[in-house]
Amino acid sequence: MRKNSVKDLFIATCGKLIGLSVLVGFVLRIVLLFNDQTEVAFPLVGWLEIFFLGIANDLCVGIIACFFIWLNLIFWSEGKYGKPWGYLIWGALVLGFCYVKFFNTIFNEYGGGASKIAAGFLGFKVISFGLRLFMPVLRKPWRKIEYYLLVFIYVTAILLNAVSEYYFWNEFGVRYNFIAVDYLIYTTEVIGNIFESYPMLPLMTALFVVSALVTWVLTRKTGKVFGALPCFFTKLKVTVVYGVSVLFGIGLLNFNTVFQTSDNVYVNELQSNGIFRFYAAFMNNELDYHKFYQTLPADEAVAMMNRFYRSDGRCNTYRIKDSLPEIHKNVVLITVESLSASYLSRYGNTDGITPYIDKLMEESLVFNKVYAAGNRTVRGLEAVTLCIPPSPGQSIIKRPDNANLFSTGLVLKERGYSVQYFYGGNSYFDNMETFFSGNDYEIVDKKSFTPEEITFSNIWGVCDEDMYRKALSVLGQDAALGKPFFAHIMTVSNHRPFTYPGGKIDIPENSKSRKGGVKYTDYALGRFIEEAKKQPWFENTVFVITADHCASSAGKTEIPLEKYHIPAMIYAPGFIQPGEINTLVSQIDLMPTLFGLLHFSYESRFYGQNILDPDYVSRALVATYQSLGYWEDGILTILSPVKRAEQFRVIEGAGEDIELEPLEQKDTEKLNRAIMNYQTIGGWMKVKTYRARL
Repeated sequence: MRKNSVKDLFIATCGKLIGLSVLVGFVLRIVLLFNDQTEVAFPLVGWLEIFFLGIANDLCVGIIACFFIWLNLIFWSEGKYGKPWGYLIWGALVLGFCYVKFFNTIFNEYGGGASKIAAGFLGFKVISFGLRLFMPVLRKPWRKIEYYLLVFIYVTAILLNAVSEYYFWNEFGVRYNFIAVDYLIYTTEVIGNIFESYPMLPLMTALFVVSALVTWVLTRKTGKVFGALPCFFTKLKVTVVYGVSVLFGIGLLNFNTVFQTSDNVYVNELQSNGIFRFYAAFMNNELDYHKFYQTLPADEAVAMMNRFYRSDGRCNTYRIKDSLPEIHKNVVLITVESLSASYLSRYGNTDGITPYIDKLMEESLVFNKVYAAGNRTVRGLEAVTLCIPPSPGQSIIKRPDNANLFSTGLVLKERGYSVQYFYGGNSYFDNMETFFSGNDYEIVDKKSFTPEEITFSNIWGVCDEDMYRKALSVLGQDAALGKPFFAHIMTVSNHRPFTYPGGKIDIPENSKSRKGGVKYTDYALGRFIEEAKKQPWFENTVFVITADHCASSAGKTEIPLEKYHIPAMIYAPGFIQPGEINTLVSQIDLMPTLFGLLHFSYESRFYGQNILDPDYVSRALVATYQSLGYWEDGILTILSPVKRAEQFRVIEGAGEDIELEPLEQKDTEKLNRAIMNYQTIGGWMKVKTYRARL
């Protein structure tokens, strides 16, 4: 360092950390390019965007991230310890700590571990500032320790973020997105899942060792500046220069998003910066459809909806009248975690990991071309519960004011059914408890289990066998009441870390493999069905079995259709004739189809339709949290923010292979139908239903 000044120390430190951030980002892009999730087929301009724009994005984020280095410099002073300011500051910290520690604050409302983190930080500040206030001899060495510790934290954060992005990409095939935002909220489950899924002790040990070495390299020539304190004008000059740099970084980051519009999603993802993507997802967790997407005139959209669904009004209300008497059989809906159709031998898998499901499909009414509404559990639950298209941003399940909606549970409850939601984990996760209880479901989750009922659990909840045993017990009690029951069971075992009880299947329980998770899930489902056959209520019960979503949503297109294909069947020996439906259908159509088989007559607000109705229009609605897809007659329409719309010819190959060929000329009818379905959901949400009108 040329001069032993605090200003030089600040500039040198920021420069080194920004350089490290850019270097790590460059290496990470190379690693992600060779990841199994990535399909590398880029033109030259794609490679240039990935690396040149990627470096620019990393540089900008690095500049902005130096905020705490600047803040540390600003607070290097002796004046804050003088009377009365020192005592006032320390007193405020004590009060803040007590408030966060012992009272309900905004951090508690936020959820996760936010309140503990805030209390820990304030507790540390109380102790550290108090020591320096009452023991002046500690101030200079404290500044030195604080500086080295801050640099170490920065280095660790840069390296840890790179490792985290690698594993996130390995799971989802994208940079941080809405999923990562959700994970930040549910820290207990997510951190537990990480520790159960990966060798965290050796990984973190190696990370801390490398971080310490890098910190030493970056700080070994800092000079003797910790005794010299910057004057007001030094702080002002540094603040002005840093402020201008931050504004430039923010502007360039936002400008560079213009270039993230490649037809190949991997080019867009690889050139972007994960931290900036996380921020963008956090800020856009709810997207106003009318603000961000193409729209039709409101009356035109409603009129089109009414014609398409043969409905009335802005909330899509229509009368379903069956000529036959209603059949009030028990209904068991099972949504299996992450069960892609590609895992089943019926759809080309040769690993033999779903023997029971494959056998069960031969005895069921099977829908061979069902496509999930989204790529998260809440999207699958929304699809089979509300039977509506997925809305942009947050699932309705995770939004406020989501009680008293028109749901499948409501239709059944009005017919005297007991309505229950079974989940092996804690149902506060993903706001399930609030949503289902607010829509008149009784919740049976991990809190309902006695210790004797749990033979195995991981961070996500009890194993599927325990969940099914609990369901058999509760459903036996329901049947004894003499009225029909509706049980919606959500499984958890087919989820990373893929741990399950030993000795159940021929894949070792410590393998932590997806194949093991799928095969154990299949085994547990088989045990459940076989045990259910022994129950007196079995012959009067219909089972609907499907997946919440696929195991992976990664692909080179915005909506890779092959990653939305899920299995679905209706099983009821002696009542439902085995067979198969090969037309394209949506996940939102499954429960209305069941109601048709039970000959229900009701006033509906579902967008989901009876697949067996002669007037059924074959289509699928699939989405990410931003891109909204509508697939009909071999054409996929994708609506995206900034009011963008694209259309593709869907070319289905062998097995699960699907290619998308851009349409040169838009199909206006299909485009308008896509807009109509997604635009009118807002009107549907505004009308609450307190009882079904029969």
